[in-house]
Amino acid sequence: MNPSTLATFVSAHYDFAEIHLQAQTNHHLLIATKFFEAGDVISPFSAKEVHKSPSRYTVQAGEHEHIILDPEFLQYINHSCNPNSFFNTTTMQLVALKTINPGDEFTFFYPSTEWYMAEPFECICGEPNCIGTIKGAKELSAELIGQYKLTDFIQQKRSS
Repeated sequence: MNPSTLATFVSAHYDFAEIHLQAQTNHHLLIATKFFEAGDVISPFSAKEVHKSPSRYTVQAGEHEHIILDPEFLQYINHSCNPNSFFNTTTMQLVALKTINPGDEFTFFYPSTEWYMAEPFECICGEPNCIGTIKGAKELSAELIGQYKLTDFIQQKRSS
């Protein structure tokens, strides 16, 4: 079942986005309410909390630095193998990778920030380039991971 074909309703509204909830699956989506061009800063973010280990709710910012995002609603940016946004953990900015129109779901490539994932999963993004099982960058081939924009931390880990 492709998640983009399910009916949703708005559960919260923010400056540039809305959280949509898919009633059938209880799955949250972050949907754009503004236009962004590739390279635009969508939002600054910071660490509301820092953990030593990854969880499904953290973004990796360093070797033992896994952050809970602030603003918290950014946690609803789901994975896609064809992402439109990127968490730059060096500048602490969410950046558009391509044009994002109002109504588009914000997505990012989870291994772009995660060396090891606490909970690998089967992808349902439906993209032609879907890689199947989503796991940390450590477990992906150099050829595959090289097709994506990666955080400075992940790039450093790949070259060491």
